[in-house]
Amino acid sequence: MPPLVLKIAPWLMLVASNIFMTFAWYGHLKHKSLALPVAIISSWLIALPEYMLAVPANRLGSGMYSTAQLKTGQEAITLIVFTLFSYFYLGEPIKWTTMVGFGLIVCGAAMVFFFK
Repeated sequence: MPPLVLKIAPWLMLVASNIFMTFAWYGHLKHKSLALPVAIISSWLIALPEYMLAVPANRLGSGMYSTAQLKTGQEAITLIVFTLFSYFYLGEPIKWTTMVGFGLIVCGAAMVFFFK
């Protein structure tokens, strides 16, 4: 059985990579006066650390998890990170319909992850 740190590390790295990617994709929406080329270049610079975390997370995780498990887990993480980001950073309210929709996606991810 692999050490606990090897089981948890890919998920922590995917959480961190998702935080970077969410800022790269949506962070500029808070600063719409920023010129589009500047927003694009800034987003690319923010996305670089995302790749530096996501690629090793998937490489490390593939030793213990299937690619389907890694992808569905990553999608569930994305939804959680995005929900927190849109509420705390962009100040958008969280609608119950959004939560239900995201919850159904997480249920689908759980099906792939737990019922191999």
